[in-house]
Amino acid sequence: MAVVRYGVWDRKVVDTRKLQYFEVDETAGFEHFEEFDPGNRIRAFFGGKGFFAFDRDVDLLDGMLQYLSRAASESCGKCTPCRVGLQILKGKLDDLVAGRAGEESYELIRELAEQVRDTSLCGLGQTATVALLEILKSFPEEITRRIGHKGEEKQSSTSYVTAPCIEACPAKVEVPEYIDYIKEGAFSHSVGVILRKYPMAATCGRVCVRFCEMACRRTLVDQAVGIKILKRFVADHERYVTDKWFSPALIKEKKPAQLKVAVIGAGPAGIAAAYHMLLRGYQVDVFEAMTEGGGMAAVGIPEYRLPKGVLKLEVSIITSLGGRILYNKRMGIDYSLEDLTKQGYKAVFLGIGAHKGKALEVPGEDRSLQGYLTGVRFLLYINHYYITMGLPVELGKRVVVIGGGNVAMDCARSALRMGVEEVHLVYRRTKDEMPADHEEVEAAEAEGIKFHFLSHPTRIVNEGGKVTGIELIKMKLGEIDAKGRKTVLPEEGTNYLLQADFVVVSIGQEVDNHFLKGDEGIKINRYGLIEVDPDTRMTTRKGVFAGGDAVSGPATLIEGMSQGEKAAAAMDDYLSHGWVRFSPKNRMSQLLEKLKAIDGVGIKAPVYAQYRVIAKELDPQVRKRLFEEVEKPITQEEAYREANRCMRCYRVYSVVTER
Repeated sequence: MAVVRYGVWDRKVVDTRKLQYFEVDETAGFEHFEEFDPGNRIRAFFGGKGFFAFDRDVDLLDGMLQYLSRAASESCGKCTPCRVGLQILKGKLDDLVAGRAGEESYELIRELAEQVRDTSLCGLGQTATVALLEILKSFPEEITRRIGHKGEEKQSSTSYVTAPCIEACPAKVEVPEYIDYIKEGAFSHSVGVILRKYPMAATCGRVCVRFCEMACRRTLVDQAVGIKILKRFVADHERYVTDKWFSPALIKEKKPAQLKVAVIGAGPAGIAAAYHMLLRGYQVDVFEAMTEGGGMAAVGIPEYRLPKGVLKLEVSIITSLGGRILYNKRMGIDYSLEDLTKQGYKAVFLGIGAHKGKALEVPGEDRSLQGYLTGVRFLLYINHYYITMGLPVELGKRVVVIGGGNVAMDCARSALRMGVEEVHLVYRRTKDEMPADHEEVEAAEAEGIKFHFLSHPTRIVNEGGKVTGIELIKMKLGEIDAKGRKTVLPEEGTNYLLQADFVVVSIGQEVDNHFLKGDEGIKINRYGLIEVDPDTRMTTRKGVFAGGDAVSGPATLIEGMSQGEKAAAAMDDYLSHGWVRFSPKNRMSQLLEKLKAIDGVGIKAPVYAQYRVIAKELDPQVRKRLFEEVEKPITQEEAYREANRCMRCYRVYSVVTER
């Protein structure tokens, strides 16, 4: 754990300079601040809430000058305080370093810094001078003793620019940047920002769970910016999945032909990994067990949320870039890891999904029963027979879905669209505790899904090999458990029977890892997931990397794509250098997460309430019998309006290190 020698953070002052190192208590919250990378000690940290010095002898003036220089270079230029003020402050600090000014300039510097902080129109200007003001207020002598030290070599410093929405996004998409381009009408530039991270922008713009919006500071004024609908707008507007956007000509430098890469699974993680490896110039083959690409996005997300044509076009980016997707190729049956090695693949990415549904494990449950399917299998069943083949699917008059997540909502709403008279959804907790997106829950309610909260299955009722109903028991909330959620307990004597022609169990998925043989050197942990190095994404077998559901367990589309991108960077390092290089950006992001540095900082500029644009939807009474896309695109005028709600909550952070 690092020891803070002095500093101010969130207006709390720490000063242990008069104590010896062994006399200072280690500071909670700094467990990972000892080193930036192995053997490279962190000497100081600067951010939007203040600063910390971990080394008594660190040059605070030089560190602050480097920090402000980065902040000044990032100013968008749209408001004078930030655009001009930061440049002036940078010059004033440079004068101190050169000895052209002294302590007499402190008051002017303080006034300028306060003006920038109080009158800038975005988060960058409002937070960039906080550390400087705290230094001048509490530790001016640390600046004074460094005046005139221009001849000394600059300290090693790493800076990082981010925003709450960026840090919340698993893929670290530059959200404010692509929104800025929308404001300017530069839609191709906007979608280009997204494409830096992953190829499935139109898909993500429809089904992303919006971690970014949950972190949006606009909620301190009214509602979060509609980041997802803006992403869909630019992706649809540009119709970028064409030869104009993607072709082998886009690849600047081809890698040697013998450096072939195999990607197992054409789901979000595999597609992202293949995409980034192709852009780096590698020859990539994707092996997919099913007859179509997209993974869970293809088989687990209904047509009314994600049209198959949209997903198919985005999967085709891989072939447009010169890669191959080999369908109906099942690992463990059609080939093995050893086979891939013999075929000359120098690196392998395992992007196997979690398609195996969990069972209730209650009396009467039998996967062979007519009228019983797990959630993902149910969606796959409808997708294959009804959507793809156009064949009728008979589910009976009443369907009961067990579960409270997005997959359960998809199952219930899909069943309704198959002509079922009644669809019931059973969840053992309350509505407020459902893990599904609240929009999905509201949509299901509007379509007429009947909810049974605080109810839990105790038995599957069947007759002659066919489901006839399900027995439930009412639950009650108990004490709060270790995870902060209230426990649920059965209420004795409250059992009741719910008749059903079809029961869908959607209580989670798990990875079916039978595709791996025991002698292939891939370690599986006690949860049945592939074990990888968290920094390199490499498995316990050299040259084999993994990501997505097979590593994390069932996750979101954006999390899968993020892991695919990180694995691609690691595979590139492995094939180009023989080892995976250290990433300063990833390390800075880790430090912010450990310190919770970006939390709780809001915008102080006068922003009037302007509620978000709501995308139009098909009428519930119409859409509940159709698989037509429910949510409609916003107009260009609405996109401009929504983009202008973004408050550009940028922050600059930096560390001074030994080397």
